[in-house]
Amino acid sequence: TDLSQKLSLCSKLCFAIGGAPKEVAASATAFFLQIYLLDVAQQINAFQASMVLFIGKVWGAVTDPVVGFFITKSKWTRIGRLMPMVGCTPFLVISYFYLWYVPPFSGGRFIWYLGFYCLYQTLITCFHVPYSALTMFLSTDQKERDSATAYMTMEVLGTLVGAAIQGQIVASAHTLKHCPTNNMSAGYLGNSSGAEIVKSLVHSKEYLSHALQKQVYTIAAGVIGGVFVICTVVMFLGVKERDPYTPKTEKQVSFQQAFILVMRHGPYLTLTAAFLFITVAIQLIQSNFVLFCTYAADLRDHFQNIVLTILSAVISIPLWQWFLQRFGKKTAAFCGITWILPFTLMLVFIPNVIVAYVVAVSSGLSVAASLLMPSMLPDVVDDFRLANPYCKGHEAIFYSFYVFFTKFASGISLGVSTLCLFAGYDTGACKQPPPVVYTLKLLIGAAPVAFIVTGLMILLFYPISEDVRLRNKLCLEEL
Repeated sequence: TDLSQKLSLCSKLCFAIGGAPKEVAASATAFFLQIYLLDVAQQINAFQASMVLFIGKVWGAVTDPVVGFFITKSKWTRIGRLMPMVGCTPFLVISYFYLWYVPPFSGGRFIWYLGFYCLYQTLITCFHVPYSALTMFLSTDQKERDSATAYMTMEVLGTLVGAAIQGQIVASAHTLKHCPTNNMSAGYLGNSSGAEIVKSLVHSKEYLSHALQKQVYTIAAGVIGGVFVICTVVMFLGVKERDPYTPKTEKQVSFQQAFILVMRHGPYLTLTAAFLFITVAIQLIQSNFVLFCTYAADLRDHFQNIVLTILSAVISIPLWQWFLQRFGKKTAAFCGITWILPFTLMLVFIPNVIVAYVVAVSSGLSVAASLLMPSMLPDVVDDFRLANPYCKGHEAIFYSFYVFFTKFASGISLGVSTLCLFAGYDTGACKQPPPVVYTLKLLIGAAPVAFIVTGLMILLFYPISEDVRLRNKLCLEEL
């Protein structure tokens, strides 16, 4: 490793910490935003909730290439080309806070949540796209970049912190103390006597007031906003942005020409398609997991601890990093993600506490492997640079459209999954009708498995092996 390109331990840690707050907020919204809109926000039906999730995600996807375009047109400043992204942090924190705030009026809550979710998606894109591209501006040495990516375990800890903060603070809002602890059949709830019993219990003093439910979500949003500010400041102070490879020629390629070249680059399309399907599967599990535990598996008293168990298992990233270095990135991604398939189905067919925790640990191991897939993108960028040595300064195109496709697909899947609940979802009820329970089982079991299998089949055609990667490294050093 060239000493001039070697990264210090402090720089790697600060870079990793900078990505943590985005994962903190993403974890909270992925696991809890859907049930928050359905059960806490109120005045929002399942159809409107699905529109908020779908439109917000699609809007976030559309902003990714726009932000990427502006990055390619940006000039170097005294703090770098990408570091000005930290300027959006205060506005990002404000939009995130109001996303979890229930306004005093009831007539326009759909517009309220849609507006702030789209604003949040815009601002998180303005932060995340430059941060993702920053990987290529840390060092030109592949080993150092891979090492910095390994330190992104901090992002995983951010996911864990987000689930811990949100889950532990808001758990009381979904305990539903008015619900009997034993199982009740749909028929029991459907008859008149059952309905009267539930109605009386809902209005009893034992039930948490709606005001308290709103308060705990607001507190959680404030805490996560504080974490965002602190981590961003640490990254800004500890990371130095460097100029990437500069070819000896002065010939430039326009954004439009670069975009066409990127979209024709086979390894990029293959990796993006594989990651798209796998991300959609994980998003489906995340967004519907709390609803599944609450209404389909009778685990409403355990869901926050099960979520923590899943995310605690992802600290196995150093193990997967070793596996990656020993057997290659493609093999590590394939083996790790395949691991989740049988355990996801197990939870659907055997929904009890012990199985849930076993599935949580196993799923965490698989999620940890999936988090290393973005480390394959710099290899694709290097391969592109070798094939197109005159096309420089367009790294953001790779990252922005990479995120665009995954966000767009996950937005469609989340919107459709929430819309599937529209037919019979009963806000605040102890039990949901059988069609809703059946739909939740499909969204947790069959649908993610189908997406993961499709993604892994595409990944088989990913052409950049370890030999190709090392060859590209040598050729780029000559370039």
